[in-house]
Amino acid sequence: MKYIFLLVSIFCLFGFGNIAKASGHGEEEAEEKGFNVIDLIMHHIKDAHEWHILDYKKSDGTEKSVSVPLPIIVYYDGQLDIFLSSAFEHGHKTVEKGGNKYILHHERIYIADENGELKLEEKDGDHVVLNEKPLDFSITKNVFSMMIVSLLLIWIFVSVARAYKKHPGRPYGLQALMEMLIMFVKDEIVYPNLGKKTDKFLPFLLTIFFFILLNNLMGIIPIFPGGANATGNIAVTMTLALFTFFAINLNGNKHYWKHTLWMPGVPVFVRPILAVVEIMGMIVKPVALTIRLFANITAGHIIILSLVSLIFIFESFTMSPVSFIFVLFMNCLELLVAFLQAYIFTMLSSLFIGMAVEEHH
Repeated sequence: MKYIFLLVSIFCLFGFGNIAKASGHGEEEAEEKGFNVIDLIMHHIKDAHEWHILDYKKSDGTEKSVSVPLPIIVYYDGQLDIFLSSAFEHGHKTVEKGGNKYILHHERIYIADENGELKLEEKDGDHVVLNEKPLDFSITKNVFSMMIVSLLLIWIFVSVARAYKKHPGRPYGLQALMEMLIMFVKDEIVYPNLGKKTDKFLPFLLTIFFFILLNNLMGIIPIFPGGANATGNIAVTMTLALFTFFAINLNGNKHYWKHTLWMPGVPVFVRPILAVVEIMGMIVKPVALTIRLFANITAGHIIILSLVSLIFIFESFTMSPVSFIFVLFMNCLELLVAFLQAYIFTMLSSLFIGMAVEEHH
C-alpha cells in the first residue's frame, strides 16, 4: 500500500509541474488578463492533435515544448492530405499541401482564406470562425490512447490464454488477477441478469468492462502515455452506449417487442400511448449510459485541476500543501471511480440486455 501511495504522490507532483508550466505560457499575457482557471481546465480535458508532455526553459531563456506529434488526415476538395501535427508548430504555422492551406485553431482544422489567414467574426462576445472545414479523420490524443488500450487488452488476454494452456490449474501473477476480475464480471454482473444466456453475451460485456476500466485508469496517469480524457469524451461514451443499444434491440425476442410496441393486458386505447413511452425508454437507456460515464469521468478531472489551480488563484506557496493533500485524496478516489464506472456501465448493459432476451413465463 505504501508503494501505491508513493506512486500516486509522484504522479501528483508531476501533474503539478505540468500545470504550472501550462499556466506560465505567455507570462506577459497572464499578467494582463490574470490566471484563467476555465481555460486551463478546458486545455487539459479536451482532445488534441498532439500529445503534450512537458515544457522547459533552455539555457538561452527560450521555452521549449516537448510533445508527441500525431497524424493529421484531412480531406478537402477531392484531395486527401496526410502529415504530422508538428507541421502546425502548435498552431503558429499554416500548412500547405497541394492547393490546400490548413490552419489549426483551438484544436480545430480550417481551410485558410486567400491570404492564408482565418476569418473571424465577433458574435455574442465570441469570435466565430468563418473559414470552411475539411473532413477531419485525424488520429487525435483520445483516439491514440484508445489504440494503446486496445493493444494492451489484446496483449493481456492473449498472454492469459497462453498461460491457461501451459498450466490450466495453477493461475499466478497476471493470470490470477485477470481470473479474479473475469469471474467477478461473470458471476456477479452478467449471470444474475442473463442466466442461461450468459455465455452468448459474456465476450461483449467483458470487452466493455475492461475497455472502460483501462481507459479510466490511463486517464488518471498524468504522464505519457496516460492523461488522455477518452472516457470523458461524450463521443466515446455515446459509441459504447450505441453498442449496448444494438445488442439490446437486435437480440430482443418477440415478447420484448410485444411488450414494447403493443403492451398486453391493458385497454387497447392505452396501448399506443404506452408504445410511445416504451420507445422513448429505448432511447433514454443509451442516453443515460452515455451521460453517466461522461459526466463522472469529466467531473473527476475538473475537480482535480480546480484543486491544483488554488495555488495560482491565491498566488501563495502556502496553498501548495493543502492543494497537494486534496489532489492526492481525489486521485485515490478517482481509482475507485474508475472501477465503479466500469462496473455500473457493464451492470446496466447486462440488465438491459437481460430484459430484452428474458423468456416469457
